[in-house]
Amino acid sequence: MAKQSWKPGNLLYPLPVIMASCQRPGEKPNIITLAWAGTVCSTPPMVSVSIQRVRHSYDIIKETGEFVINLVTKDLTFATDYCGVRSGRDVDKFAEMKLTPLPSQHIAAPGIAESPVNLECRVQQVIPLGSHDMFVAEIVGVTVEDSYIDENGKFHLNDTDLTAYSHGEYFRLGEKLGKFGYSVEKKQNAAKRGQR
Repeated sequence: MAKQSWKPGNLLYPLPVIMASCQRPGEKPNIITLAWAGTVCSTPPMVSVSIQRVRHSYDIIKETGEFVINLVTKDLTFATDYCGVRSGRDVDKFAEMKLTPLPSQHIAAPGIAESPVNLECRVQQVIPLGSHDMFVAEIVGVTVEDSYIDENGKFHLNDTDLTAYSHGEYFRLGEKLGKFGYSVEKKQNAAKRGQR
């Protein structure tokens, strides 16, 4: 198998694409589209987002110390792209994309009502890295859409039609290939049966 050697670059794909909403007191809320986002800790639940200092939302999030991560679905992909290429300095992204600010329970910044999952985040640390600064934040509240919760209280996140970002393109998540632990599940079950 032939391969080429390239200069170092960010080719870690696919990534979740998110819309992060933020707001200064007395101003309209804004949305920034981000793909440099990820989970960094489970207890306490923490995430990171990396933002260029020239972006309008950078100063808002740095000043207020909070933002909401809104997961993106197939139906939100167009709005997500728009919010990534237009600046909140010039346009009201909520109004332009007909999105609804959702009051948060634990922070002042609103979420996006049309997103099935809203993670309310409070910044704990800002790490200067180079082209981007990383905001490490604790998740202090979560809201999920009722229509994806079954009668037993289980939330079916993978039924929400989530969107991923890969090398400049958006993709709808597709076929399920397995679940956590499936690679050893049959061996464990066979071993248990053999012990009986």
